[in-house]
Parts: sequence; C-alpha cells; structure tokens
Amino acid sequence: MAANVLRFALFGKEFQAGKTVSIHWLIDSLKARGAEIYIERTFFRYITSALGMEVEVSGVFDNYNFDVDFVISIGGDGTFLRAASMVGSKATPIIGVNTGRLGFLADIHPDEIDHAIAEIADGHYAVEPHAVIMVEADGEIIEGSPFALNDIAVLKRDNAAMISVRTCINGEYLVTYQADGLIVSTPTGSTAYGLSNGGPIIVPDADILCLTPVAPHSLNVRPIVINDDSEITLEVESRSHNFLVAIDGRSEKLLESTRLTIRKAPYTINIVKRDSRSYFSTLREKMMWGADHR
Repeated sequence: MAANVLRFALFGKEFQAGKTVSIHWLIDSLKARGAEIYIERTFFRYITSALGMEVEVSGVFDNYNFDVDFVISIGGDGTFLRAASMVGSKATPIIGVNTGRLGFLADIHPDEIDHAIAEIADGHYAVEPHAVIMVEADGEIIEGSPFALNDIAVLKRDNAAMISVRTCINGEYLVTYQADGLIVSTPTGSTAYGLSNGGPIIVPDADILCLTPVAPHSLNVRPIVINDDSEITLEVESRSHNFLVAIDGRSEKLLESTRLTIRKAPYTINIVKRDSRSYFSTLREKMMWGADHR
C-alpha cells in the first residue's frame, strides 16, 4: 500500500484571509486520500503564523528541495509561474488551483478541489508538456532564473523614450523595432502579456513562438510567429543607456550594450489537465466568449 501513496508539494502566496477555506479544502482532500503533503517554507509560515492554521504535514522544504509525484500551486497564474520555476527540469507535473482572478494556468476552481483531487488520484487526468524558453546575456549576468514558461520581454525603463530593438532570427536580420518593448512568448504565454498587446492566442501544443511589439512607433509592425527551434538575438538601444529584461514578470536592469539570445529550453513544464476539461472550454470560460448565448 505504501508504494501507492502519492506525494504532493504545495506552493502558495500570501492572500486574503477569506481564502483560507480553499487551503483547508485542499489539505483535507489530500489527507482523506492518504497523501503525503509537503509545503514550501514561506507558504507554511504564512498559513500557520499569519493565518493561525494548524496544519499537519509530512515535511517543509525550501526552494527546489522537494521530490514528489505532483506539485500543487494554490493562488493565481503568478504563483503557478513561481512553482514552475522551482520545478524547472524535474518534470514534476503541476496542478493549478486558482484563488486569483483570470487564471489560464491555474484552472481548477476552489469549489472543484475535492472532485479534481479524486480524479487525479484515480488516474483520470492527462499531463500536457508546455515549452519553456530561456535567455542568455552577452556581457552581463542575469541574476535570477533565465527560464520562462510564459514570456521574455525587453522593455524601456520608467518614463524613458521608446527603445530600438534590433532583431535577428537564426542570424538573419528581421527588423529594428521602435517601441516601448518586445515580447517573445511561448504558446502558454500567448494568453498573458502578449495577448494584452494584440498578439494571437496560440494552442499549447503548437511548436511556435510569437514576437509581439509593445506600443510600436509604426502601425506596419505586427506580431510575427516563428518556429520554436529558432534562435532570436536582440540588441537594444536606449536614450537612458539601459533597459529591462522581464522573465515571466521578474525584471532586471541591463546595459544597452548587452546582447540577448533567446531560444527554447532543453526541458518542458508538465501541467496536469483533468479529463473533464479541455483547452477550448477553458479558453471560452476565461475569455467569456459567447457569454450572452449560454
């Protein structure tokens, strides 16, 4: 029987105390199925100290130091992205419980927790691999993780004038963007920052990347889709002589002399999808398509 015990690592963030019921539901549902529960230390401190919850767990861990069957992210898509960065190349499947707002990645509603855990425990789920991209900086060190599940963007700083982004694909010159920035997004990230800047929605299993300018100076400049095995090189010019690189929303300042190379990472992030849900049904729900025809 011990061999069948499932192990779960929980990631979360500080949020309104009113949402503690979702944490209770999740932990109770896992315990009811005899699961081993491990909680990331910062989240554990929050729910036990700040919220005063009494939680019996199998262990508490820091950062990447976990070895489990599933990771559960409880929060919004930001929490999910943080969990994905901790999973990295481990290939541990991630389950997203959405206590945030829109939630394309974290798509299990709190009311569905017990049913969803039951389905997963019974093996009624699929594991969907999602492409990851990475960035390398020539001349500077990127302090945080260089890997992104959603997108990597170069952006102007604060109220500085627009930047120029000289862009090459596989060594061939494409265009120099005059814009507030440029987003390179995976299919997963197509419903994030890229979408808010007019980029296309891309199905998760499409082997492509999308380059979307942010507030371009020319109306002739449009998003472009390329193969995901392409190598993208970016050289930035700015009046402030520096710019930001944002990796799944984590931003760092770089000098304009820094040359960036973006390519597909050597691993994927595995996301758990329930058999009872599909990508298109989630898309319809989150985008509120046909809301007046229900």
